[in-house]
Amino acid sequence: MQVQTLSEVTHINETPPQLVFTTAEAEARVSVYSAAVIRIQITRQPQEPDHSFAVIQSPSTDKLQYHDDGATMELSTSALKLIIHKAPLRFSFYTAGGKPLNEDDRRYGVNWQGERVINYKKLYADEKFIGLGEKTGPLNRRGKHYVNWNSDVPNHTPESDPLYETFPFYIGLHDGLTYGLFFDNTHKSYFDFGASTDEQMSWFGADGGDLNYYFFGAQSVAQIIQDYTWLTGRMEMPPLWSLGYQQCRWSYMSAQEVLEVAENFRKYQIPADVLYCDIDYMEDFKIFTWNKQTFPEPKAMIDRLKAMNFNLVTIVDPGIKVEKGYPQYDEGVDKGYFATYPDGEKYIGEVWPGRCHFPNFFNEEVCNWWGASFNALTEPGVTGFWNDMNEPAVWNQNMPWLVKFGDKYMPEVRNVYGMEMARATYEGTRKTLGNQRPFVLTRAAYSGTQRYSAVWTGDNTANDEHLLLGQRLVNSLGVTGMAMVGVDIGGFSGNPTPELMVRWNSLGVYTPMFRNHAQEGTIYREPWQWGEDNMAIIKKDIELRYRLLPYIYSGYYQSAQTGLPLSRTLAINYTQDEQVYEEVYQNEFEFGDSMLVAPVISTANTADVYLPEGQWYRFNTGEQYAGGQNYTVAAPLTDLPVFVKAGAIIPMQGVVQSTKDAGDGILELHIWNGDKENSFVYYEDDGQTYDYQQGSYYKRTIHFNPAGRQIDLSAVEGSYLSKYASLKLVMHGYDELTSSKFNDQPIVFNFVDNEPQDELVITNDKMKFVY
Repeated sequence: MQVQTLSEVTHINETPPQLVFTTAEAEARVSVYSAAVIRIQITRQPQEPDHSFAVIQSPSTDKLQYHDDGATMELSTSALKLIIHKAPLRFSFYTAGGKPLNEDDRRYGVNWQGERVINYKKLYADEKFIGLGEKTGPLNRRGKHYVNWNSDVPNHTPESDPLYETFPFYIGLHDGLTYGLFFDNTHKSYFDFGASTDEQMSWFGADGGDLNYYFFGAQSVAQIIQDYTWLTGRMEMPPLWSLGYQQCRWSYMSAQEVLEVAENFRKYQIPADVLYCDIDYMEDFKIFTWNKQTFPEPKAMIDRLKAMNFNLVTIVDPGIKVEKGYPQYDEGVDKGYFATYPDGEKYIGEVWPGRCHFPNFFNEEVCNWWGASFNALTEPGVTGFWNDMNEPAVWNQNMPWLVKFGDKYMPEVRNVYGMEMARATYEGTRKTLGNQRPFVLTRAAYSGTQRYSAVWTGDNTANDEHLLLGQRLVNSLGVTGMAMVGVDIGGFSGNPTPELMVRWNSLGVYTPMFRNHAQEGTIYREPWQWGEDNMAIIKKDIELRYRLLPYIYSGYYQSAQTGLPLSRTLAINYTQDEQVYEEVYQNEFEFGDSMLVAPVISTANTADVYLPEGQWYRFNTGEQYAGGQNYTVAAPLTDLPVFVKAGAIIPMQGVVQSTKDAGDGILELHIWNGDKENSFVYYEDDGQTYDYQQGSYYKRTIHFNPAGRQIDLSAVEGSYLSKYASLKLVMHGYDELTSSKFNDQPIVFNFVDNEPQDELVITNDKMKFVY
């Protein structure tokens, strides 16, 4: 096989907003998107349209700042310096101060073997790599090789690759520096972080398409994530009900069974908001239908669920059954909406309904048709939509590579098919539901999916290895812009022990999407299935999830504004701390700004925990710990090791049975004693509509000033009226609080629970507590 390597520059042309370098092999385009984001596109087909499914920004129109010294050209921004070597053409990125961040390997640079394009990079001695989204293995990807090819992998292991989703974005760390790289190419792609090059090179590439990447030069992981999500988009505020407890199973076989599950949650007073219908609610597994025997009156069923404050999510796969008289089949065939072979014959693959056609989601007319079809679900009252089997999956795994979606062959778009289905689902259901926020969940994804949908990590297994793996996947997906992420609590396949179920549920409290799901033929997973003692623990933990919802919802506001995830690998904020990459500690994560969670397997009653710099408190006991140290702590099934930063501000509420419950109208403001100032942005809206985009929200900044012994609440921004009328201050880590005042009025603290004897009235003006 012939190898072509990018050779010397023969021509340079500035065609704003790009610099264009021509070699014998290709055309290389350099454009600046922001001071910290530069794009490199190397193409052998310069006449082809420049399109991205992921990127929503355009290059800066500011004049490029560069100078040419003959052998090299230097392009500069306030954050980055790009040295372009001309003979041969190679790219080297530096900080504005001249420190090397990322450099092409001078020998091999960019090369082609047939259609496959690879970029070889210099590997630094201490370089670490994090990211790539849904990838197994350790937090630090150094020494690993990964493939992106969205696949249905129902029995995957903690080492399986690839899985269901493609996020070709990683962050490199070396010499105290940080950089990010997003390889925007939807073909089958590869990332090798020094796995097989004798510690000389890392490399990435794809089976076809352009060598097209965006380089991020911000000098913190958090800022790189913000820049990446600026480029590819951020999530909208989710419906509040989707943040409550979700109960799912393949399958609840009838409307009666669904209602019985709902009634049991209310009978046992276990908070919950969401129930799911898996594939058996349909007639012969045909999407956009209801089984007339087992779900004869879907609206009546959903009305009863709504009366109990439940929302329903239904599964929708892409396969359209080949059956004359089935409206989606007839319409799709008549209008040419399905994938074909090159000669125009419609492709048929087998999935749940049998022989199926597959919609071409790369055609806007098809997407509009698909979206309108959801009327069959939204009219009875469905508000959540679960896209599954959209890698796309067919029995025996892969569609033939000569299958076409319009003018695009399968190898070009397999990795983005699921995202485009999620987009069509989101846009269609948003239009159908009017001003109500839909909840969309997809199994397959590509960078940018956060704009439309939540994801989960696919068909996991009921064992402790998958409990830990699931959390690493959630943390890694957070690095790549996906804030709304879940796992199948308890494991999809296999039967969890009671201890595993209890332990996994306790971790679910701190999982962005808290969903319990199981495969057909496995034992039932509902909380009351595990005996009274275990049910009591599960119930207590689910209640804690609901108590934390003011903190969690505010965390999602932060995600929507900045792209930072709710579940954060410690590498985001403690990047240079070597301990966070150790195998024993790599599963730990921050939950929002203030909490640290240490996952523990079900068979252990102690845990080895590392707490980074600073002071920490055990959440449930108040015990204090110095940071920068390792500890062995108690970890009974009743108390997952969770810690809170000194100076933390965590808003909470009383226990409710669903997010629609009015509650007691009291907002609890928990403050943990510390010696450093801290702020928290509290956010609230109606949790259901898009009115927040028109200013109907409630936001205020809470500031903790230990030196001045003062807590300030800023005046309210937005027009929304808070559902909380009273404030309860709960001060942790204080021996005594005397001469305390709220808005200059004396208040008396009860030292049994470190809170005021009297509730404090919330106003929209500035509020001040002095202690």
